[in-house]
Amino acid sequence: MTHPTVAILGAGSMGEILAEGLLRAGWEPANLILLARREERAREAERRTAIEATLDPVAAATGRDVVVIAVKPKDVDHLLSQIKHVITPGQVVLSLAAGVPMAVFESALDDVAVVRAMPNTPAAVDEGMTAYCGGVHADDDALALADMVLSAVGETIRLSEDLLDAVTAVSGSGPAYVFLLAEALTEAAIREGLPHHAAEKLVIQTLRGAGALLSVSDKSAFRLRAEVTSPGGTTAAALHTLEDGGFRALLERAVQSAAQRSKELGAIALERSGESNKN
Repeated sequence: MTHPTVAILGAGSMGEILAEGLLRAGWEPANLILLARREERAREAERRTAIEATLDPVAAATGRDVVVIAVKPKDVDHLLSQIKHVITPGQVVLSLAAGVPMAVFESALDDVAVVRAMPNTPAAVDEGMTAYCGGVHADDDALALADMVLSAVGETIRLSEDLLDAVTAVSGSGPAYVFLLAEALTEAAIREGLPHHAAEKLVIQTLRGAGALLSVSDKSAFRLRAEVTSPGGTTAAALHTLEDGGFRALLERAVQSAAQRSKELGAIALERSGESNKN
């Protein structure tokens, strides 16, 4: 299969994760290019990936099949102002900028296929979960190109844009919830007398194993939890404490907070885009 040429505009964490994932998936370095903001960052990215890195957004975006926007949300408008004159309807603009609606891109890029995506950091080990949606000019071919790029680092799912704030709160921010759980569980294990190295190994492998089991089992999370929870046993005692402490409600509030912040970022991006267009 022929891989599309890809420009990744933003050599930060997610941009480099995607670049390295594309290499693992079979892309040649010559078919990729990275945009960095600083010379030292460009040279570092080149050293780590063997992919050409440039400070020139126009040179990076020109002629590439897929142009990935991997800059911070606050930097999207400035980047679009730099590249909008060289982006053509034959290209696909794939945004990874959290919370930035497709309308921001479509107002700056006439008749260009725009795809908005929400990836997560497990993409670094090809276990990412990315939800994406297409704009008004994104036909099946454009969506297939975007999916080819995104699926290089994990699983993908196509949803409507109105669901992406919830996606951000669940899978986008979700790894941080798991890492916090691992951190808290490790600390609790140490307080119970386990040495640090043992506590850490027990926690990491338990999380890895539970996730693997959940991913391959035809049983729901509810069913798997029930099977490991014997009445009157140790797990039942632990789960009772979690439930009594409001574990579910607290997690729900956390997800609601993340989703609300994603909506706020979207509103800010739209407002900023409107002001930019007036100027």
